[in-house]
Amino acid sequence: MRRLSADCEQCFGLCCVVPAFSASADFAIDKPAGRPCPNLRPDFRCGIHDRLRESGFPGCTVYDCFGAGQRIAQETVGGRDWRTAPDLARPMHAAFQVMRDLHELLYYVTEAERLPQARPLYADLRSAAVRLDDLGGLDADGLAKLDVNGLRSEINPMLLAASTLVRAAHPGRDLRGADLVGARLAKADLRGASLRGAYLVGADLRGADLRTADLIGADLRGADVCGADFTGAIFLTQAQVDAARGSADTRLPPHLRHPAHWDASPTAAPGPASPGSGPTVPRSRSDQG
Repeated sequence: MRRLSADCEQCFGLCCVVPAFSASADFAIDKPAGRPCPNLRPDFRCGIHDRLRESGFPGCTVYDCFGAGQRIAQETVGGRDWRTAPDLARPMHAAFQVMRDLHELLYYVTEAERLPQARPLYADLRSAAVRLDDLGGLDADGLAKLDVNGLRSEINPMLLAASTLVRAAHPGRDLRGADLVGARLAKADLRGASLRGAYLVGADLRGADLRTADLIGADLRGADVCGADFTGAIFLTQAQVDAARGSADTRLPPHLRHPAHWDASPTAAPGPASPGSGPTVPRSRSDQG
């Protein structure tokens, strides 16, 4: 299977050049798209990699290109870099975001293929995976012209169908696109919930049960997931995990790891919620599939 996580040793610092940064809690500086970050060294490594969080760049620590960087660097442009071959900079940059989007879709399709409940969809999912991988083999100009939104529209129904099959045994609440920023959800029963595209920034999810929940696109930045159970949660990425705040007793799917910045010791479980203390769940947006 193609590696769908970043291998910075095989890249040319594309994530430090292509995206724009805005000074915020995630980035200490403003940086326009296409301009190298001042912390990028001549060898394409980050000069403050071991102290990014302390230096005001936590956003960099949670970014994952899903393996797009090394594929662009080593396959699309054949190992040539944008410093020694400046004419490659513009096409390489244009192709990078498209490749990242392709690989993100491929990540979700590949995960769906591993779900036993999604067996009726295996043939369609395998065809989609092969197609996405083949499209990633286009040259830089071909990648830049791809209609990624169209591809998402084609593939999302398959991912939704897989999600429905997984969650059928314990169907939970439909919270697609819900605004749950800062919500008090400690010990909440969110088994089988659809949290696709939900805003959980800064939410209190301590001890929450998110088994078999669909978390595709959910924003978990700063969410407190200490002691939460994500066993069997689907479409959860390492970047989402890295963006949250957890502890040694946070339970994750086996293919994901506890980030180094998480508390290494178990957390005390929150007390029972008082009557009426839970959040008012707004109507979810309809554009989350």
